[in-house]
Amino acid sequence: MKRAQLLGFAVALVAAIGAFFVANSMIAPPPTPTIVETQVNTTEVLVAGSDISIGQIVNEGNMRWVAWPADAAGRGYITKQGGGQTKMRDISGSIARSAIFAGEPINARKLIKAGQGGVLAAVLPSGMRAVSTKISQATAAGSLILPNDHVDVILIREMRGKAGGQDYVSDTLFTNVRVIAVGQQIETKEGKKSADGDAKTATLELTPRQAEMLALANKMGEITLTLRSVADMQASAGGAGMDLKKQRGNAVRVLRYGAKSRVYGVN
Repeated sequence: MKRAQLLGFAVALVAAIGAFFVANSMIAPPPTPTIVETQVNTTEVLVAGSDISIGQIVNEGNMRWVAWPADAAGRGYITKQGGGQTKMRDISGSIARSAIFAGEPINARKLIKAGQGGVLAAVLPSGMRAVSTKISQATAAGSLILPNDHVDVILIREMRGKAGGQDYVSDTLFTNVRVIAVGQQIETKEGKKSADGDAKTATLELTPRQAEMLALANKMGEITLTLRSVADMQASAGGAGMDLKKQRGNAVRVLRYGAKSRVYGVN
């Protein structure tokens, strides 16, 4: 290699190294991150230490204190600073009227103290009545109806026909009423897809008028429950109670498979 070529190569190498250091010096190092500590006011709130199901007796072992942002503590929360230890002892032994999940703040409105009513009375809304009716697999959708499902209530009974024979008549008594319990089961267990197949009764949430009518209907014939879609639960629960004597003139008679049916246009 000629001397001129070697000299040119050396000059180019020195220039490249110089350019690298100049460029590197021009790149500013990343700024040191600044950590800003913000003081958050907290309070100790009483929460469920584990999942609490409907009807379960709540004691001090089911509850614990956790730090909670003071601004996020709702009015119904039980705080340690506000005499919480005394309140925790007061509610110990109460019955859960609705499910409380682990970590959820304990709210006295979700509990009922012993002596203030049973579990069913605790989950029943104000002004409503709990009434049971006999069921079987054939009359309760094959035992697939569960608590909190909504159903229509149909009465099937015998009537004397015009020719003196016996006719079967079906009347839809109520629509979209809530099932509170099936047998002794008032809550759907996780993973359970059907009710107890041996359950003989279903307990419904009805108005006082509807409760009176169902008690009468149980004496008149057989009650069948038809399961409704979950999409219907957004509608107002509990169809208006129908007076059979008043509505009979507006009934539409339908002959289906040899059995007469009367359907009322309510709810």
